[in-house]
Formats: sequence, C-alpha cells, structure tokens
Amino acid sequence: MRQAGRYLPEYRETRARAGSFLDLCYSPDFAVEVTLQPIRRYAFDAAILFSDILVIPDALKRNVRFVQGEGPQMDPIDVFGIAALKDDAVLPHLAPVLETVRRLRDVLPPETTLLGFCGAPWTVATYMIAGHGTPDQAPARLFAYRHPEAFEKLLSFLAEVSAEYLIAQIDAGADAVQIFDSWAGVLGETEFEAFAIKPVARMIEIVRRKRPAAKIIAFAKGAGYNLKTYRQKTGADAIGLDWSVPLPFAVELQKDGPVQGNLDPMRMVAGGKSLDDGIDAILQSLGAGPLIFNLGHGITPEANPDHVTQLVNRVRGARG
Repeated sequence: MRQAGRYLPEYRETRARAGSFLDLCYSPDFAVEVTLQPIRRYAFDAAILFSDILVIPDALKRNVRFVQGEGPQMDPIDVFGIAALKDDAVLPHLAPVLETVRRLRDVLPPETTLLGFCGAPWTVATYMIAGHGTPDQAPARLFAYRHPEAFEKLLSFLAEVSAEYLIAQIDAGADAVQIFDSWAGVLGETEFEAFAIKPVARMIEIVRRKRPAAKIIAFAKGAGYNLKTYRQKTGADAIGLDWSVPLPFAVELQKDGPVQGNLDPMRMVAGGKSLDDGIDAILQSLGAGPLIFNLGHGITPEANPDHVTQLVNRVRGARG
C-alpha cells in the first residue's frame, strides 16, 4: 500500500521536480516513474498506480490542494453544492491518470500485476464535507444525521462516478482495482451498513455489470467485526485487513476468499526481530492462502527501505 510513498529517496527527488503533489499525480511521466521506483528496487508482485483518492473531488471542482504540514484541504460542500454536482467532466479531468495506467501496463513485465484504485464514497465524502481530514469525521457524521437525503445523494453520486473511474482504469490496463474506505472504522453498525456497505456494493455492481471479469479488492479500515459479512454484502473478490484485525478472525474471513494485509506499518519502521515476528505470525496463520501479503495500511515516511528488503526476502523465502 502506497508503495513509493515518502520513504524512498528517489521518490522525494521526483516529488521535488514535479512541483505540487497534484502535479505529480496528473503528470504521466512523473506518476509512471514513482510507480515503477519500488518495482525496480524490490520486484514486487504488483505495482500500485501512483495517484490519490482525492482526485475525484478535485475533478468535481472542489479546489483540492495539499498544504505542507496540514494535509489535504478543499472547499467544504453543503446541501446546495451536493444538488449542483455534475459528473460530465470527471473522466476528462482524470485523463492523465488513465494515461499513466496505459503507460504502466505497457512497460511493466506481464507477470507484474497492475493495481488501480479509488476512495470509497464514505471516505471521500468525509473530506468533501469537512474540507479537510479530522480525527473522527464528526463533521460528516453530523451532516449525515442532519441532512440524510442530501448525504445519501452524495454517496450515491460518488459511487457512480467512482465506479466509472474504476472501469476506465480497467479498460486502460489495470488488472485489478482496490476501493479504500480509510474512515470506515468511525461508523456504528447501522451507519456502516448505510454508508460503507451500500455505496461500495453499488460501485461493485456497476463495475461487474459492465466488466464481469473485474477483480476487486475492498478495504474497510477499522471495520472490526463488521468485516464478517463485508465481502458477501459488497461483492468484493478480496478484502483488505488492517493490523487491528485479530489473526484468528482473519483466518475465518479467509475461508470465504482472499484476504490482503495485515502487518502493522510500525513493524516496518522498527525492523529487526519485531518485523520478522509480525511477518511470521501472519504467514503461520494465513500463509496457506489465499493471501495477498501486505501492510495493514500505508507505509509511513519513517520506514527504512532496507526493512522493505527484509520483508520481501522473508516472505519470499517462506513461500519458496
């Protein structure tokens, strides 16, 4: 997850040349380069498109910007803004990202899977409503209670435009696509059903209706016990697991299909025995498959690139 990120020195050099973060996302030359950087270093089994989940609100003219030391910001949307949303300019705006996908599929070895992605409607909506990230997404939760019809319309709108974006990535060459619901963990049981499951199920239904062979991974971070029926209710082929998911529970989830995860990113920072122990525990519990070994969330800037080598060597040694 977030393979290049800020932990590779070559990424930081490319980022400096690109200018703004969005310039990096929208320049196929730069985006291809930073997607390939971890592949060159580690020969991962899959390359993850370099982009961001907030390109969708950016395409919706929400004035997205990334402020140093503060993270992403945008103009907050209200009930009137939701009513005025139009989807006609989304895919044209995202044409550079789709060009990046096409170029990547051309240059990657055939055996290297190319993964596309987008944000889940709930997570994208939280940023659109608050105008920035918050610790518990209280602005979006409060908005949903006060304006249920407008909020449902926003989620439905995002589900449809995001599904079309994923279809476009698949058509451009993505072998599989991922849906990231990074803020699913702040939702109660009823809200999880309405805000996390329903819109993602709608997305997957649209994608599958138009591209029946599509392979889709859904990641609901912090969802806990709600993951028990998440795969079945959304229709995802595989589900991502964050590091808080107990391994015995992960084993139960794996009986229904592939799981991805769930190493604590802090073990990658620590390295040494703590990293080996975390890897071994996952492999002992889930290694018989189907498993996509990965972190339980994005790799952090503090991670030592040598620790990534340690992880790759240990996982590959275990699988022979």
